[in-house]
Amino acid sequence: MKTIRVVAAIIVDKDRIFATQRGYGEFKDGWEFPGGKIEEHETPKEALFREIKEELDTEINVGDLLDTVEYDYPNFHLSMDCFMCTVKNGKLILKEHEAAKWLHKNELNSVDWLPADRGLIEKIQDKMEEMER
Repeated sequence: MKTIRVVAAIIVDKDRIFATQRGYGEFKDGWEFPGGKIEEHETPKEALFREIKEELDTEINVGDLLDTVEYDYPNFHLSMDCFMCTVKNGKLILKEHEAAKWLHKNELNSVDWLPADRGLIEKIQDKMEEMER
């Protein structure tokens, strides 16, 4: 099975997380954390910075790795490095996504996450609670 390596940004603003809804492809309308594929010459952090600039016209501070999700979709294996991030510069303008919203940590289960992203919710909630202490 083919493995696709990607990165995802868990963009935090105080007690909220930024979620995006896919506007295209096989997983159209599913909710995800924004990001994309890692190019050959990039580190995961470099790829994430580039992807968010391309998709959301925003510069982010890429922080600590929260988790690496390994998930088997029917046609490929996804390996997704997920980083805690904050907005450095820009307004999060949707260029590829259908919709987006800021969700309070207790609202994270209110959207229909893509399967690979679903497993991150509890870890994000735990991290947010840790950050509040």
